Amino acid sequence: MRILIAADSFKDALPAQEVCRAIAAGLRRRSPAMHLIEFPLADGGEGTFEVLSHHLGLEKKEAEAVDPLFRSLRAPFGYGAAEGVALVEMAKASGLPLLRPDERDPLKTTTFGTGMLLSDAVAAGARRIVLAIGGSATNDAGMGMAAALGWQFLDKAGNGLSPVGASLEAVDRIVPPENGAFPPTDLICDVDNPLFGSRGAAHVYGRQKGADDNAVERLDRGLRHFSAKVEQALGKPGLSETPGAGAAGGLGFGAMAFLNAGLQRGIELVMDLTRFDEALAAADLIITGEGMIDGQTLHGKLIHGVCRRAARRQTPVIALCGRLEATPEQIRSIGLKAAYSINDAPAPLPELLARTAANLERTAAAIPLK
Repeated sequence: MRILIAADSFKDALPAQEVCRAIAAGLRRRSPAMHLIEFPLADGGEGTFEVLSHHLGLEKKEAEAVDPLFRSLRAPFGYGAAEGVALVEMAKASGLPLLRPDERDPLKTTTFGTGMLLSDAVAAGARRIVLAIGGSATNDAGMGMAAALGWQFLDKAGNGLSPVGASLEAVDRIVPPENGAFPPTDLICDVDNPLFGSRGAAHVYGRQKGADDNAVERLDRGLRHFSAKVEQALGKPGLSETPGAGAAGGLGFGAMAFLNAGLQRGIELVMDLTRFDEALAAADLIITGEGMIDGQTLHGKLIHGVCRRAARRQTPVIALCGRLEATPEQIRSIGLKAAYSINDAPAPLPELLARTAANLERTAAAIPLK
């Protein structure tokens, strides 16, 4: 039997490469001669940089950037000289994990560091950019990113504004850079939220970034105001309503507006870039996995993407997860043959996270494959 192991990372526990390795170790306990293909995946969020660098053999470059509070740091981007492709993961410079819980405040944070990485990628010779967004500490609609690339944002008095969430509602005039040309850019994310409103960036994600109720309302007003100014200045009406515009604190909107980026469903682009279909063609069975399987797995998550591709070839898919909260009907709707939690007994979360590799190996060694 030829088994394709195509798993995501297990958040806060294991990166995708180690998840695949642990599953493979469990399968080899059943039969050392089993033909296994380890194929780590990501959906455009956390871990995308490592997965694409692994598959595409990208050179890891480091650049001077700033974190969400404008503090200096060095952050990586991937670069493939032969193809002229650069991979920038916004979380490396503008991600929530870069801040302590008491530092998190989307009124004060910026995507300026992400713009610095993009600028360095272009300077390195990139002819195409892949920008993975997600896990942000920000709600600035890409204002910081654009500022790092030469855009200016002025208030009614003509003064320059600091490119943070609190400034969105004060923008009166937008001045483009002298040379606004930018390489073709693919924007990958795993959410489809519009920029503002009840499903927008501030209301859905603002609180987890440190915003209280008043800040959420202020940010949402700012996003409405800022997007109207941008759409008018750039001649792009309705951009704020595009699915994905609200991703990463509105960086989806900013990238589409200022970089002319094309929005791609994260898992679909990752599978295309890594030539997943070629690996799938050789498989009799797929084992996939991610931290949780629930009703949201149907909405663009990695496992659903794997199942859609597998269905074209009628290849069965089995999933492993840390938490299984999907009903049997939902599991079937996702396209899975079966789904299994790797945790066989209740335990404190830190203990379960520490045992993730061992539990993946044990479960892979025991589950039915036919």
